[in-house]
Amino acid sequence: MKQSRLINGSFIALSFSAFLFFASFNMIIPMLPDYLTSLGGGEYKGLIIALFTITAGLSRPFSGKLADKIGRLPVMIFGAVVCFVAGLAYPFVSGVIAFFALRLLHGFSTGFTPTGNAAYVADIVPVNRRGEAMGIIGVAISIGTATGNAVGGYIGSAFPIDYVFYASAATALMSIIILAGMNETLADKVQFNFSLLKLKKNEIIEKRVLVPAIYMALSVFSFGIVLTIMPDYSAHLGISNKGLFFAVFVLASLGVRIIAGKISDKIGRVKVLKVSSFLLAVAMVLIALSNSLISLMGAAIVFGFSMGMNSPTVFAWAIDLADNNKRGKALATLYIFLELGIGMGAFISGWVYSNAPANFKVTFYTGAAFAFLAFVYLNIATRIKRMR
Repeated sequence: MKQSRLINGSFIALSFSAFLFFASFNMIIPMLPDYLTSLGGGEYKGLIIALFTITAGLSRPFSGKLADKIGRLPVMIFGAVVCFVAGLAYPFVSGVIAFFALRLLHGFSTGFTPTGNAAYVADIVPVNRRGEAMGIIGVAISIGTATGNAVGGYIGSAFPIDYVFYASAATALMSIIILAGMNETLADKVQFNFSLLKLKKNEIIEKRVLVPAIYMALSVFSFGIVLTIMPDYSAHLGISNKGLFFAVFVLASLGVRIIAGKISDKIGRVKVLKVSSFLLAVAMVLIALSNSLISLMGAAIVFGFSMGMNSPTVFAWAIDLADNNKRGKALATLYIFLELGIGMGAFISGWVYSNAPANFKVTFYTGAAFAFLAFVYLNIATRIKRMR
């Protein structure tokens, strides 16, 4: 079903659906630390993102296999439905254990929908424009993320927090409606049966994409830190809208995503990723040194540039390396390592921070160290590959 044109009806519909899906689950993130504190679990803030990524990561092998077997659309729709149900369920949570159980359930949403999204894009765009395509879909995702954080932060500051959860559910529902009207791209699909949920060892990780996958884990460690600590850090600096940093960094990444993806189509993925990982290390240092709204927003812009270069390029790289009939598995592998990196960043940052403002700097410096490690790994791994 691959189209000769990059922009077509299917691509536009997928972009709108992705926008709504990512707006939905990002809408609640700025409010979750305070919500958990109100439930009596303030010391467990590092688990807010970490638990979410556990089920997201565990579900990736299943979503990858199912995307290659029953189709991209069922996988995307399932994830969006989970997001919808979770949004409706949060207002009924009354304790810390129930909250974390729901976070585990909610993780299935990002375990499924993004895997199907990426595979669907790879099916319908020209081979020589994959980086550009991932950049464009990344713009839709970024706008959704920024909108979700900003709108969620606004609703949460002006209305009871239950309104944020209901708005998240409504947004997920709109994403489902769009997906339901799209055409499937997998030609040789089979009917779902529960035997498909039995995984063999060779169905979990696609070895062809291990290098970009490991790089992904190291580079998104910083993102896990930002997701976990930034709401508290913003409040520490006197910034009332806890979603502002997220909105600024995502908006800063928009144009960069398309440009970086297009450049990677021409000069290669690795060259672009070397720049993005080094820039990410710089951004984390700038965040640590921020002492005002202006300085933090400046750091957010640099962070946005680095993430905008990184995401479409590494996904295009994985698609380049994958077999055509194993795209779902390859992208699931990439997402497994993405969730691993974010989860580690969230958990470790929560432990290092420990609700003590004095630990902010060392927490963000830890992110800078991992970003630089990603830069070093990329240089070593690609050099070894050239020597073989």
